[in-house]
Amino acid sequence: MSREEHIARTFLELADTLVEDFDLIDFLQQMTVRCRELLDITDAVVLLAHPAPHLYSPAPCDPQPALQRVIDAACVEGPGVEAYHLTHAVVPDYPAPGEQDDTWPELHTALKQAGYALPTAVPLRLRGESLGALLLLHTGDRALSPDDLLLAQALADAATIGLLHARTLGQQETVSGQLHAALHNRIIIEQAKGIVAVRRNISLNHAFDALRAHAHDHRARISAIAMDVIDMGLLPTVPATGPHQEPEGTD
Repeated sequence: MSREEHIARTFLELADTLVEDFDLIDFLQQMTVRCRELLDITDAVVLLAHPAPHLYSPAPCDPQPALQRVIDAACVEGPGVEAYHLTHAVVPDYPAPGEQDDTWPELHTALKQAGYALPTAVPLRLRGESLGALLLLHTGDRALSPDDLLLAQALADAATIGLLHARTLGQQETVSGQLHAALHNRIIIEQAKGIVAVRRNISLNHAFDALRAHAHDHRARISAIAMDVIDMGLLPTVPATGPHQEPEGTD
């Protein structure tokens, strides 16, 4: 598949939210996966405001400990918070050799420990309404290319439209309510992922792949499959895929 075809399919995925079995967790997780595949980055993190102005991250669903520390700090300070409030992309300036930037001390410490450079962030926005931000992480002291920055913002805009469209599925549901459910479901998925990882003797990332594949095969939400793992002892089959590669510096 060419990169152009991959981009086109990704935008179709982001538009496919007007369905009864729309799964917010799966949608946002796939958003981070597609960003890693299409952009010159190591990791992508979705930061959502719920309740505003506080940010939390429902995706990626399977962060390593070092990445989780970065996410925790990024929810409080840094480019993601600024992109959310300013509703435009935030590309930080790299300090000169020998200089230290203390603008976001907690985030800088977490990034250094995880092996990441300063991240770029683009808002999840639509006509002035901001739902959060997309944080783009990479290693090496280089800025995101202008073309990648434009594509990242286009993906973020498409995802925002999908999130806002999703609330039309039910008169009593709102994006806020869905995000609250996503936060609760993430905890359930994390528990199920740990159970599958231990019982199948596989990595947490591979365990999530198994949960997602089982949900897709049975046209069910990942959160529902996770509850079956916890309550009924369901043990999904591990997909026949290659080993999940972890980014350097996140061990």
